[in-house]
Amino acid sequence: MMMNLKFVILLFLLVVLVLGVAYVYLNPLPRFKEGFCDSMTERFVSEHFKSPDSHLVATDGLQYQQPSITHGRTDIVSLTPWLAPIVWEGTFNPVLLDSVYQKKNISIAVTVFAVGKYIMFMKDFLETAEQHFFVGFRVHVHVFTDRPNEVPKVKMADGRELSVHSVPNSKRWQEISARRMEMIQKLIEEKLKGDVDYIFCLDVDSKFHGRWGTESLGELVAVIHPGYYRDHRGRFPYERRSASRAYMAPDEGDFYYCGGAFGGLLKEVHQLAQTCRKNFEDDAKEGIEAAWQEESHLNRYMWINKPSKVLSPEYLWQDFKPRNPEILIIRFSGVVKNYNDIRPN
Repeated sequence: MMMNLKFVILLFLLVVLVLGVAYVYLNPLPRFKEGFCDSMTERFVSEHFKSPDSHLVATDGLQYQQPSITHGRTDIVSLTPWLAPIVWEGTFNPVLLDSVYQKKNISIAVTVFAVGKYIMFMKDFLETAEQHFFVGFRVHVHVFTDRPNEVPKVKMADGRELSVHSVPNSKRWQEISARRMEMIQKLIEEKLKGDVDYIFCLDVDSKFHGRWGTESLGELVAVIHPGYYRDHRGRFPYERRSASRAYMAPDEGDFYYCGGAFGGLLKEVHQLAQTCRKNFEDDAKEGIEAAWQEESHLNRYMWINKPSKVLSPEYLWQDFKPRNPEILIIRFSGVVKNYNDIRPN
């Protein structure tokens, strides 16, 4: 009886095997068309991993000076403790970087606020941006102003454009400053999602004097303030009241970052703007206004959320300051002005 049972099981397995081979023979697995696997891989990567700041592919045949890891600038530090690059003149190759990002066909948005008398700086800002800011790339400047009819007409190169957004004025310059994060957040949500790779938020009362380009790209980008980069953190003008959500303790802080220049990938700047706006509004409900409005909240944010790239003070100098020896070039700089003449209070 046991022998008959074993025979039946073996016979059953043999039949299953024969039927399986016959099915495969009569119904072969579909062959992948040439390139099918590659296209599937590209689709998967584009949907889940693609970032314009990753997988940097250089132009084949491009020639440039050999880089060195033993020779270079010794008068500055070019790396943060969390291993983010600090960008100075002489630490990057502009030809190589431009060739990498031109392949990606990136687009850059710029926000600039020209409320009240600050409209007087708009012409110089736009004209010098055409000469120095991401030249040869797609750039869309978004101007926020209460005087849309006074925005100057500046000839822009192909692939570059300007949009004007009307906003109300205010009797206090602090309120104008504080509302910038809200407007940046809404612009990203309502106008820019899906159409822009990077965004930079810049002060209008400044001019470009030198190249500002692909070397500045990163996930979250901060600019070191020219007034405090040689100082101990204890002298930084952080918000020091513990009741504020922008509070920085005496032993906290890496650098003091500018509120007048920051940027990065769209999603990163959206998160920054959204967080700073909420913290500012929650402070306001409790009757608190941080020492330097959105700049204070930005510094708090970047203490916790470390920037992936830090730009040296070359990227926002001040015209009234003499150039220090380590500043080999001034790329962007605040113009000399009388605040009593242009601020509402």
